[in-house]
Amino acid sequence: MHIDPITLHKQNKLVEKYRKNDEDILRFFDYHPFKGTEQRVKDLKGRHFDRVQLSEVLHTMNKQWEAPEETLANIRRLEKENSMAVIGGQQAGLLSGPMYTINKIISVIQYAKEQERELNVPVIPVFWVAGEDHDFAEINHVYLPENSKLSKHTLSEHTYTKSSVSHKQINHERAENWLDQLFEQLPETLHTKGLYEWVRRCLDDSETYVDFFARFVYHLFRSEGLVLVDSGNSLLRRIESIHFKEMIQYQPVISEAVYQAAEKLQQMGYSSSIGSELNDAHLFYHLHGDRILLSRSDNGEWVGKQNEVRFTTEELLSIAKEHPEQLSNNVVTRPLMQELLFPTLAFVGGPGEISYWAELKEAFKTLDIKMPPVIPRLSFTFIERNIDKLIKKYNLTAEQVINIDLQNFKDNWLAEKSDPKIEDISIEVKDVIEHAHHRLRELAWGIRDDIGQLSEKNLVYLDENINFLQKRMIKALEEKYEKELWELDLITLFIQPSGSLQERMWTPLPFLNKHGQQFIKDLTAMSCSFDNEHYFVYL
Repeated sequence: MHIDPITLHKQNKLVEKYRKNDEDILRFFDYHPFKGTEQRVKDLKGRHFDRVQLSEVLHTMNKQWEAPEETLANIRRLEKENSMAVIGGQQAGLLSGPMYTINKIISVIQYAKEQERELNVPVIPVFWVAGEDHDFAEINHVYLPENSKLSKHTLSEHTYTKSSVSHKQINHERAENWLDQLFEQLPETLHTKGLYEWVRRCLDDSETYVDFFARFVYHLFRSEGLVLVDSGNSLLRRIESIHFKEMIQYQPVISEAVYQAAEKLQQMGYSSSIGSELNDAHLFYHLHGDRILLSRSDNGEWVGKQNEVRFTTEELLSIAKEHPEQLSNNVVTRPLMQELLFPTLAFVGGPGEISYWAELKEAFKTLDIKMPPVIPRLSFTFIERNIDKLIKKYNLTAEQVINIDLQNFKDNWLAEKSDPKIEDISIEVKDVIEHAHHRLRELAWGIRDDIGQLSEKNLVYLDENINFLQKRMIKALEEKYEKELWELDLITLFIQPSGSLQERMWTPLPFLNKHGQQFIKDLTAMSCSFDNEHYFVYL
């Protein structure tokens, strides 16, 4: 395995400027992304965290997933007053979800190791599993390569409520059938049998989809000391109680801060990632299995989006105190909750997260805390040997193949196999016919209107015949170069599936099936610079 840094040309505009230390963007953050950790350490020394209670909850939570001893040891280290955490997070996707989840976990682990070496204090890698999220449709599928395309494989479940994924019980019969169908699509390799057995064991030992996610991740990262947190866990809710109360009391100021930040960014030409309104409560209430988004009414009451519930502030504060499990965070309050629970040295996020964190600085300030340094996660595209050979065969560089329009490249490549180009000759012939046909149409219109109309139809007919011949010639050309076109489609499948980066579409399953787990261990053990936008990983 070796890796090469790659420059991406098509980036999120805000993130691109953030990476380049643009002062207009950096003012929306409390720390410089690559130089802020020393000051962050000083700032954290003045704050108090309930480390013992947090450690107890994390220990109980992780023991139920049979977390490795390295994880449990790191949870104990979190009790030390000088310890800190590097945090990233994602939804509990099936088989980890898209590859960017794996890439994000690797980023958290690498950055924690790097900072522990530099600062000489315990730095624990923490991954926040968004189990409180309720949109099962976002995580209930994976994509697998079939021929030169990706096919979607959905685990269908009857969902009648918007319940959190943490509480969604697995229908094992459906899940096992889904898993068997996935493996039927995979080619048999030396790793297939062992891979199936451990994935199936993870599934059999799990009650919820968060359990399945956690067990899958721990199998891949057993020796790294990674600590997983289920945000929807009821034990975690108990220690979040005091912080829910704080968020309820400061809700008007928090909402105003986020709204104003979005306004400023929009005035600078950036769209709002959160899309917040002044009356947004930024909290959910759980009722009979449904997760209800709250907002504030004109008279200050807390109401459900569809008027399902209605509370006074005193009633909601009572719920936060007595039944915090009935509340959960949204995209605004989740970062705040992470910061209040953990001594966070840095948050590791993807482009979308960096964009919406840019709207949160003043929200942190309302609670008298600073936003942690936000570190752009590592981004990888995995290149197998056959794909690398094909890239070189078509005289493409790594930077070209990830940045150019590969479909357009393929169309141009095929067009150049006809000299002159079929399309160019067709246009030329149409122009000649239209010019020659003009006198005939003039004569026809001079004889009688219906003959003139017939002449116009005749020109259309001639044009259609040329189009028909053009299509047949292109089809014949495609048949002649069928192998080469399939190879170009295969490059697209690996590098730009559906026009996206590989990490946004591919599941790790095909790579694990072909290469085993070692490539993930090797990549995690490397030290990649977080300054680089993207890497090609050659397997």
